[in-house]
Amino acid sequence: MPVAPVILDGFLQLADAWISQRTDDRGVAWFRGAVDDVRHAANERALGVAIGLAPRRLGKADLALPVAELARAEALRPGLDLGDWSIDQLARVALMAASHAGNGAAFASRFDGFCATAEINELIALCRGLPVYPDPALIEPRAREAVRSGMKPVFEAVAHRNPYPRETFSEGAWNQMVVKAFFIGSTLWPIQGLDQRANPRLARMLVGLAQERWAARRPVSGEVWRCVAPHADGEGIAALAHGWTTGNDRERLAIALALQTAPQTRIDLPADELAGLQARLISEKINWPDLA
Repeated sequence: MPVAPVILDGFLQLADAWISQRTDDRGVAWFRGAVDDVRHAANERALGVAIGLAPRRLGKADLALPVAELARAEALRPGLDLGDWSIDQLARVALMAASHAGNGAAFASRFDGFCATAEINELIALCRGLPVYPDPALIEPRAREAVRSGMKPVFEAVAHRNPYPRETFSEGAWNQMVVKAFFIGSTLWPIQGLDQRANPRLARMLVGLAQERWAARRPVSGEVWRCVAPHADGEGIAALAHGWTTGNDRERLAIALALQTAPQTRIDLPADELAGLQARLISEKINWPDLA
C-alpha cells in the first residue's frame, strides 16, 4: 500500500495531538520546534539530535492510547497499530517522517543511514514507523535487514503489529521472516496477514523445521501448524498426524485450531478427540495468542 502524503501529514497531526496530551508545555514546545527544525534543516544534524533527545525531553512512558484513538490511527492508515508504542517512539517516528521532503530516494538513503548507526532503542522506533513512511519499496532493503537481525526486539519491531511486511515483502522475504520467528523464539500471532500470505513453500519449510526439531528431541511450537494446515501436501499431512500423536494437549489444541480454519485439509485423526478439542476451542474462546 503506497503511503500518500495525506497519510504522512495526518500521522504528524495525530502525533502532535497525542504528545501534547501526554507531556508538559516544555515538552510540547520542544517537540514542535524539533519537527520544524527537521523540516527546514539543510543537513541531517537536526534530525539526529532530535531523535537522540526525544526520550529525555518527552519521557519513555507508554503511549497508552484509548480505543477511540487507536481507531483513528487505523482509519488513517489501515493496519497501523500503536497499541504498545511509547511516547518517545511516537516522537522518533514523527521526526523521521517529518524529514521526508518529497524525495523518496533521498529519504530512503537518510532512513538507511540512521538505521545503520542507531542504537537499539532508536532502531526499534524507526522500524515501527515503516507503515507511515512514503515510498515503501525504497526502504524495503533496510526493513529486510531488520528482520534478519538476531536482536529479537528489532525483529519484532518490523514483524509484529505492522502492516509493512504483509504489503511489501516478496514471498521469499515473507517466508524467511516467518521461519526466523521460530529460530529467535518469537511468536507468529502478532504478525499481520499471516493467514492471507500463507503459501505452499512456507508450509514445506515449516514442516522441514518441525522434522529437524523432532529429530533433535526439541519442542515444536504449535503455531507452526497454522501455516502448514492450509497448504499441507502429503508430507505436511504426515507431520500434522505425527504432531497429534506425539504432542501434549496444548499441541493437539493447536493442530485442532489449524484444521478448524483449513477444512479442506483431510487428515486421519480420531474424530471424537478432534471434535472434542474443537468444541473446547469455541467454548473456552481459545485462540492463537493462548497457544503460542
